[in-house]
Parts: sequence; structure tokens; C-alpha cells
Amino acid sequence: MIRIQQLKLPITHTEEQLRGKIAKILRIQAREVLGYQIRRQSIDARKKREVSFVYTIDVAVEKEGAALRRVKNKQVSLAEDVVYQFPKEGEGELRHSPVVVGSGPAGLFCAYLLAEHGYCPIILERGKDIEARTRDVERFWEENRLDARSNVQFGEGGAGTFSDGKLNTLVKDVKGRNRKALEVFIRHGAPESIAYQNKPHIGTDILKGVIADMRRQIQEWGGAYLFETCLTGMEFQGGRLSALECECQKGKKKLRIEAEAAVLAIGHSARDTFGMLLEKGFEMEAKSFAVGLRVEHPQSMVNEIQYGKEGAGLLPAAPYKLTANLDNGRSVYSFCMCPGGFVVNASSEEKGIAVNGMSYSKRDGDNANSAIIVSVAPEDFEGDSPLRGVQFQRELEERAYRLGNGCVPQQLFGDFERGQVSKGYGKFILPQKDGDLDARKGNEMFTSAVKGHHSFAPLHRLFPKEITESFIQGMHKFADYMPGFDHPDVILSGVESRTSSPVRITRDECLESNWKGVYPCGEGAGYAGGIMSAAMDGMKVAEAIAAKYKGGKQASWQKSPLKPVQGARKG
Repeated sequence: MIRIQQLKLPITHTEEQLRGKIAKILRIQAREVLGYQIRRQSIDARKKREVSFVYTIDVAVEKEGAALRRVKNKQVSLAEDVVYQFPKEGEGELRHSPVVVGSGPAGLFCAYLLAEHGYCPIILERGKDIEARTRDVERFWEENRLDARSNVQFGEGGAGTFSDGKLNTLVKDVKGRNRKALEVFIRHGAPESIAYQNKPHIGTDILKGVIADMRRQIQEWGGAYLFETCLTGMEFQGGRLSALECECQKGKKKLRIEAEAAVLAIGHSARDTFGMLLEKGFEMEAKSFAVGLRVEHPQSMVNEIQYGKEGAGLLPAAPYKLTANLDNGRSVYSFCMCPGGFVVNASSEEKGIAVNGMSYSKRDGDNANSAIIVSVAPEDFEGDSPLRGVQFQRELEERAYRLGNGCVPQQLFGDFERGQVSKGYGKFILPQKDGDLDARKGNEMFTSAVKGHHSFAPLHRLFPKEITESFIQGMHKFADYMPGFDHPDVILSGVESRTSSPVRITRDECLESNWKGVYPCGEGAGYAGGIMSAAMDGMKVAEAIAAKYKGGKQASWQKSPLKPVQGARKG
């Protein structure tokens, strides 16, 4: 096929106009276009009066060679794609099924590829399946009663399930893993548009069904799930993994699973597991991450800033991405921006509050929210433990809990600067001057879109002084690019503390830890930062296991020394 890049058309274009533009570029008749496939679609909004779609398109025509010779255009070439290849299986013998600990994006895709190629993995998940987990999360938001093992952080699908389902990544994809992951998502119910959108997303509502369908496929291939089963220990012989020790929530039963290979896709919130691994002698190190607050703006304001008045009425809810480097050496940036979304109580520990953002697939809510976060480094934390960042996170979350009296603490940005507790929401009306943005009209209040109980609180007391000052500086700097970003009626919610793992579990060139047979993987282990990068790291670890061991063609559950206890589930 012939690839055309940088094909630009107005956002109101028709399919007929697209075909016509393809034919014009290739200097052929429209009827000679046998077919085409959109490979990339992005929005060019640099000129607000001329907002356009920009495409990369693969086109099928007769006599491709002749067409390429005829067209003198640097944006036209022969289409070349990297096709994902799973490695040829190794020679090592696996006497037991590989075990994947955690079913977030990293664990899910690792297990998916292992199951697809005959390795019959066992998936351990401390939380519940997605259906039961959803009920627990919604009950928590309504009643403010936390289930510490089934919440926004823990359960099938991982923390990313109750988020925006963003699938963009900055990871260089020289192996085709990104494309493969998108194809898997589509095969299990995600919209086909994620294959070509510049910033694809699925949305929480659709993502939950996709995850459940992937689980059913893994089970059909011979994989087995143990939900509500938490890893509590490991056994080693001669420096190598020999068994995993687990606890099943139902009945508090113990379970021992013999294994030569285990994948630690534990997520960034498995603090008790981090502690156990440190006690077992795993090599770990503290790493940098970031903390801050969720900020809410009118989505209409964001749309108009990003697309102009004309584009704002024709295009989906607009995202943004902002970053600033401050004189004090810290970075401030937006993270996990959720157009038309909700702030959610994402806590996973008693007497602690952590927040996140979430959007449904339509992104049709009134508010835009994003985390505005400030970088922190290991030298900011007391002590020399690899887990000192975990303690820093926990202290912030416990303080947020106390400030909000058990609810998500909120404050308007103007009051945050002045150091006073907010008494109510504002109207978020911007000054009306020639050319200025009209964010809101009328006298209605700009209220928070939040899942979970919330209350006004002195959030200005949450952080150390330098982080508070950095957050304020960042908000004002971002207003240079997005007028009104630092409006005093911007709603702040805290604390955004789970941006990434505060620890890294070291691994070698074979992706194994210092204990052989154990593969640290994904965001919790410190090797990813989002759904796609975690999924791709899970694929990478599956490849490492496959390259070392032979795969089987029969489910190994019955022949494994795994001894399920009463109350444990086999998928």
C-alpha cells in the first residue's frame, strides 16, 4: 500500500472529500482508489479559524510502483509497518505454570500473551473480578466505606480501570508492541478508532467490558485466575524461586504455589507487598515521582482555548498537556488529564485519602480535570530506606484524610493562595474584553464533578512549603498558555499521590530480579507510567519468559502442585 502523511482537511470534511484529496495527491481518479486505511488522525488547532484534521493514510491502488514513480511528494511513500513477532520458545523446562501477580495492564497483557502461546499462566489478584469490584467502588463512593482489598487501586484491571483509559504513550515502539496491544483491545470490544487516533482513549465504561472479555479469552486458552488472593511470601532454593505463599481472603486460607517463574505486576499501591519483598532481600531503590492536587475547570473553557469558538462546537472534549520548570529546580506538570470527567476518591488504605481522575467514553461531563503535580525526589524524604517515598505518600494521604474529616478535601485556588478555607463554590466568570475568553455566562455556580464524599478544607496545609509554592507558581505559569487556568474559582481536590511508583525493583538484562525466576514488571515495579507503557512492559516480560522456556499446549492447572483451598476461585 502507499502511505500518505500530513494529509490535511477541514474538521467538517466528508468521506467523498477525503477520497478526492487522496486521488489528487496521487494524481489519479477517485475511482482508482481501491481502498484506504486511516493510520493516524490528529487535530491541528494552531490557527483557531482553520482547525483541521491531519491524517496518515495507507491507500490501495493498482500499479503501486507506477503511482509512486509518478508522484513527487516527500509525504508519499511505500507503507512499511513493524509487525509484532512473539519470540520462538526457549529450551528450558517449565514444570509448573508461570504465575502472574496482579491483573492490571502489565499483568493482564503478560498473562494474555503467555496464555495465547500455550504457557497456561495462573493469575493472582488480591482484589475482586471487575464486576464485583465495580459494585464495591460505587458503594464506596456512595457510602464512604472503604474495602481495602477491592477499590479504585486494587482489583481486576488495576488502577487504570477507573481512569480515562488513555492509551497514548511516549515509549518508543520498535517491536510493534503498541500496535499489538491496541489490536488486542479492539478484538475485545474497544472502538476501532483507538488504532489511529493521536491520543486514543477507551473510557472507564467500555474498558471494564474489554478487561472482562480478555479474562475470558485467557481462561479459554488455559489460564486460571485466583481472585481475592494476595501474595504474602516467597520461597527460594539456590537463589531461584521455588514457590509463592498466598492468602485467600475467603476464609483466610493459606495457599502455596510451586513455580519456577513469577511476574511481579503488583501495581504502584501494593505497599505491603513492597515491604515483604524488601524483607526477602529483593534489590530495590527509591525513585522520583510527583505529588499534587486535582484541578477542575469548565470543559467549555478548555475547548475554546484549544480549538477556538468554531472548533469547540464541532470537536470532542479537548485535552491539554502543560509543563513548567521552576527556578527552584522542580518541575510542575499536568498528569492524567480527563476531559469531561470526574475527580474520584481513589483511596486504598484506611484513614488515608488519595484522588484520581476518570472519564467515560463520551467525555461529555461539564468539567475538565487534571492532576497538577510537583516533582519530588528521594532526597526529599527522610531516611535511606528504598521505601521512604512510600512513607512520604502515606503521610500526605493521612493528612488529607484528617483535613477533610474522612472526605476528599477541596478548596478554591484563590483561597488556597490566601490560606483560607473556602465557604462555597464560585461562578468562574472571566473578564469580558475584546478577544477575551467567555468561560461561563449567567449566574450558575461552577461546582465540582466528584465521585465520593467531599468537603471544604484547608488544603494549603497539606504539603511542605516548597511544594505548595511550586504548585502555585505552576498554576500561574500555565495561565500564560491557557488564560483563566489560575482563576480563583478553580476547584482543587487532594491529594494526588499515586502518580507513579515511588520504588523500583531492579532487574537484569533478562528482566529478572536478583532472585532468579522473579520478573519485576510494569508500573509498580518502576518500569512504566500509564496503561500502554505498562501493557508493553508486560508483553516484554512475557517474551522474556517464552524465550527461556518451552510452552505447553494443555492447561497445567490439574497437573500443577498448586493446591486450591476452599473459597479460592479457578477463574
